[in-house]
Amino acid sequence: MKRISLTLVLPLLLAACTASTPLAPTAPPVLRKFKLPMGFIASVQYANFYVAVEKGYFAAEGMEIEFDYSFETNGVQLVGANERPFAVVSGEQVLLARAQGLPVKYVMAWFQKFPVAVVSKAEAGLKTPADLRGKTIGVPTLDGANFIGLHALLAAEGIPAAEVNIEAIGFNQVEALNAGRVDAAVVYSNNEPIRLAAQGQTLNVIQVSDYATLAANGILSNEDTLAKDPALVRGFVRALIKGTQAVIDNPDEAYTITKKFVPELKDDAVEKQVLAATLELWKANKLGEADAQAWQNMNTTLLEAALLTAQLDVNQAFTNEFLP
Repeated sequence: MKRISLTLVLPLLLAACTASTPLAPTAPPVLRKFKLPMGFIASVQYANFYVAVEKGYFAAEGMEIEFDYSFETNGVQLVGANERPFAVVSGEQVLLARAQGLPVKYVMAWFQKFPVAVVSKAEAGLKTPADLRGKTIGVPTLDGANFIGLHALLAAEGIPAAEVNIEAIGFNQVEALNAGRVDAAVVYSNNEPIRLAAQGQTLNVIQVSDYATLAANGILSNEDTLAKDPALVRGFVRALIKGTQAVIDNPDEAYTITKKFVPELKDDAVEKQVLAATLELWKANKLGEADAQAWQNMNTTLLEAALLTAQLDVNQAFTNEFLP
């Protein structure tokens, strides 16, 4: 009678049991859902957000994001009240909110350059800040990034604001410029100049970032979220930086993805130019890193524009600790 070795039988039995017993299905991870106030209409400028969603970068960090295209100040208030963990805002809004006692903090620089420019028709001959003396310059409102950018531009060249006529014209800069209502208009440098040029207009564009370094648009959070859920903040920043790098590496793919989120994009040639100009605002040696001097400059500009009445501790307004 043959003796069968247990060392041979037991692995076979275990394999048979394993093969015949179906594995229980793994439940999909539960994602944390929240709205992200964007502060502007859906646009190709948000390509890195769209790519981060499409490629699953946010999902990999346990998040599901719904884009909320509402007024920038609404996003600031919601984050300040801890009703939203994040919002996309321009740099001056952070200091203005902290001056009002809102416990907000900037956790990632989305734009490295302040994205504001003064644009005029070429025949007006306004090529430098000095040429703006005595001219009527249209801004959407007497606050906000456009207004702040204009003040910083004038201050950098030693031009008193009283030497120009600043007129609030709403978000109708292109129409006001075309109608001759203003000599120049303050716009986002990666948007309106490109659209005007596509209409056949020859322009002079004065970039604020060529003359002044200011804290630009980025991601706002609040001190409660930073203290109680730092992993959420770190994950959000990590996902967005991955999305940003993916757009820089492959802008054509990013544009295709963006059209899924913004189907109203029609003129591909123009929109791709806007995306290319936006990429230049993102690029940095270290994506997402905020610059302390840029924040100090922003504080000074807000004081000069009489939008702040006292110096703030800008080091409390931003942090780089959540960058990968």
